[in-house]
Amino acid sequence: MPVDAQAAIDMLKELRALTSDENGAQRLAWSPVWLKARAWFQSRLRELPVEHHLDAAGNSWTTLAGASPKALILGSHLDSVPNGGWLDGCLGVIAAYAVLRRIADEYESKPPITVRLVDWADEEGARFGRSLFGSSAFAGTQSIEQDRSRTDAGGTRLEDAVATCDVSIDAIGDAGVERKNAAAYLELHIEQGSVLEKMGLPLAAVLGTKGVERHAITFHGQEAHSGSTPMTARRDALAAAAKLALEIRTIAKRHPDAVCTMGSLKTFPGIVTAVVGRCEAALDQRDLDAGVLAEMYDEAQQKSIQFAAEEGCTVEWSRIWNIAPEPFHPQLIELCEGAIRETIGRSHRMPSGPLHDAAEVSRAGIPTVMMFVQSLKGISHNKIEDTSEEHLKLAIEAFDKLASKTMAWIQAS
Repeated sequence: MPVDAQAAIDMLKELRALTSDENGAQRLAWSPVWLKARAWFQSRLRELPVEHHLDAAGNSWTTLAGASPKALILGSHLDSVPNGGWLDGCLGVIAAYAVLRRIADEYESKPPITVRLVDWADEEGARFGRSLFGSSAFAGTQSIEQDRSRTDAGGTRLEDAVATCDVSIDAIGDAGVERKNAAAYLELHIEQGSVLEKMGLPLAAVLGTKGVERHAITFHGQEAHSGSTPMTARRDALAAAAKLALEIRTIAKRHPDAVCTMGSLKTFPGIVTAVVGRCEAALDQRDLDAGVLAEMYDEAQQKSIQFAAEEGCTVEWSRIWNIAPEPFHPQLIELCEGAIRETIGRSHRMPSGPLHDAAEVSRAGIPTVMMFVQSLKGISHNKIEDTSEEHLKLAIEAFDKLASKTMAWIQAS
C-alpha cells in the first residue's frame, strides 16, 4: 500500500497557513502558536486507532500498538525558530504521520510491531537557548539545574514557561520511561545546507551529527590613540583576532567535512579613534570525527598564541560548550541508503552539521538514522526556506520504504 505523500505535503501547507505570518513560521516552543500547531496535529490523529499522551518533558507521543511491544519510533519537532521556514522540523512529523497512517491502513490497525510517533518539545531552543530540551530529557542527558533559571528576552524563566504547559522542570527526567521497548528511531529532515543541491541529488543518508567545540577567545593588547600611535608600536588585539578568523578557514579545509566559524567578535573600547585593547571572539568547530575535532582545536589554539605574539598581545581560551560526535547505526544507514536507491536510483552519505533530536536518541543507545532531503539555496531558519514539491514527495516515499525495512529488521533481530 503506497504512502500518500501528496496528502502529507498538503498538511504541511495547511500548517504553514495556520501558524505563519508574512515573516515566516512562528511556532516558538511553549508559545500559544506552538500549542495551536500541536492541537491541530492531534485533531488529525483522532482519525487513527492510536493512543496519545504527553510525557513529563512535554514530548507528544502517539502509539499504534502492534503484535510485539518492540517499537519503531518516527518523529521530529513542530516547534520553529521565530520567522522560520515551513519545513524545518515539521516535515519529519508530518512524514511520520503519513507513514503511521499507511501502516495502520495496511495492517488493519495491528502491525507486527508497535509504531510510535513523537513530536519532541523545544528542539530549537530559540527562546531560552536550550536546544533539544525534550529529547535530552528522554535520553537522560537533561541539565535541569543549569536550565531552570534560563530566561528569554523578556525575562521569563524557562522553568516558568514550561509550567504554563503543565511541565514541571524538576520532573522532566521521568520522560526516560518512554525509552522502554524502543528498537529504532528514524527522522526525516531538510538538509539545511547546500551540499545536495550542488550535487544535483534530492536525498541522502545521514552518517551522524558532528561534534561541536565552542570556545570564547580573548585577545589582550593595549588601548592607544589611533592618531598618535605608530603602526610599529601598536598592540592591536583585533589584528590578532583577524588573523585567527582567516586561519580557521585553512584549518577546516584540511578535512573534507569539517567546519570552523568565528561568528562573534567584540572590540573594546570599540571606537574608531582607539586601537583595540581587548577583542573577544567566539569560535565554533564541528566534525563527525572526534580525532579531527581535537586536532582542529589544538591547531586553532596554537595559531592564536602565534598571532597574539606577532601583535604584541596575549590570548586566553575558555570553553563555552561542547558535545561529542554521534555516529548513527551502521545497519540503519545501510537500510536508509537502500530505501533512497529504490526511490531515486542512487544514494549519498553525509554528516549533519546542525544538531538534531536524533542525536540524543542515539546517545541513549537506541539504533538511529536520519534521512536528508535537499534544501533550495541551502537556506533554513528563514522564511525563504524551501524544498521542491517533487523532492518532498520523493523524500516521504523513501522514508516510508525505510520504515518498512526497519520494521522487518526489528522483527528479525
